[in-house]
Amino acid sequence: MKLVVVTPHFAPDVAPTGEVITKIVEQLAARGHHIEVITSLPWYEHHAVEPEFRGKPIRSEAMSWGKVTRVNPFPTDKRDIPRRALAFGGFSALVGGVGLAGGNVDGVLALSPPLTLGLTGWGIAVARRAPLVFNIHDVFPDVAIELGVLKGERVIAAAKWLERVSYARADAVTVLAEDMRENVAAKVSPGQASKVRVIPNFVDTAWIRPQPRENSYRRELGLEGKTVVMYAGNVGMSQSLELVLAAATALAHDPEVAFVINGGGAARPGLEAAARGLANVHFVDLQPRARLPEVLAAADIHVVPLKRGLGRSSVPSKTYSILAAGRAVLASVDRGTEVERIVERSGAGVSVPPDDAEAFTKALTRLVAAPDELARMGAAGRRFVEGWASPEAVAEQYEELFTELRDRRR
Repeated sequence: MKLVVVTPHFAPDVAPTGEVITKIVEQLAARGHHIEVITSLPWYEHHAVEPEFRGKPIRSEAMSWGKVTRVNPFPTDKRDIPRRALAFGGFSALVGGVGLAGGNVDGVLALSPPLTLGLTGWGIAVARRAPLVFNIHDVFPDVAIELGVLKGERVIAAAKWLERVSYARADAVTVLAEDMRENVAAKVSPGQASKVRVIPNFVDTAWIRPQPRENSYRRELGLEGKTVVMYAGNVGMSQSLELVLAAATALAHDPEVAFVINGGGAARPGLEAAARGLANVHFVDLQPRARLPEVLAAADIHVVPLKRGLGRSSVPSKTYSILAAGRAVLASVDRGTEVERIVERSGAGVSVPPDDAEAFTKALTRLVAAPDELARMGAAGRRFVEGWASPEAVAEQYEELFTELRDRRR
């Protein structure tokens, strides 16, 4: 098959969604498909286009399996909603301009966020006579509304209209979990609910695997021999990282426990200001993608803290990576949501209610005091993810979906 993939991130960009779609493309290519990727110039790590990619708003690169075209994403501060909306519009327009050119293909896969890529993908699909699969990683505008960053009746109404239209125009909508399927299915007409499919996220268990805790990452931070509690990922508005600071304050008397917040994002400056005086909290910049297995291995406990109300709109991909690394998880998420179910089914850790500093600190204190239990949880998580989610399985599900949609058109 010939496929077009429209995505906000792709390697060498280090965004989590970029890592996921890169692996899916690689697996589809290994199955003999020709793929055209249209994405952004790498910008995620520093929220600015990387120096080696500056100078040209559009760049193309031939690949053994097709080609990658990168366009300017117009990176802006996530907290500046009007400028960010304009940036999404500009990026999506550039992507559409690139994607409209070319012959007929067998399918178009567009990723959200940004939500604007839904209509961009539809335009490309119409022009190139192909079915559209719209892949949702975070349900927008729900996430933005819950966080309070999208305000005003007219603005919210416009975003919800764009969401409904994007779902309606897609031939299939894929989501990461059953909670998200129920959310999205409720926003389409009853006759279209069946086109919302669950294709779970995955992790490369051959690349991310259990490794020794004492490694160069720990040595660089002077954390040898300590119990390390880590958050690794985007330091944004969706994460309740204030819980980490509350726990660090409660455990400040214990010199053997250290807290690491590894990553960057709009919320980091405020967190760093709030953490002044906490010697047991270390802020580390986002590391190169190649270092991810080492970073994950350096922790004894990884935290996954989602703010209240976001558990049904988002499934952090870091959860799967933590399990693959064989480390225990402390999740602070809405009850009955996918992350909580993963943690409970795998036996890889503990879940507490969202935004509850007391429950979070108590659970963390118990885990810190039980190193044997941490080792058991880590091993259980590794066994679970090995038998549940592989890149090959996810790529096969997308191949089957595109084949179904193509054959239906014919």
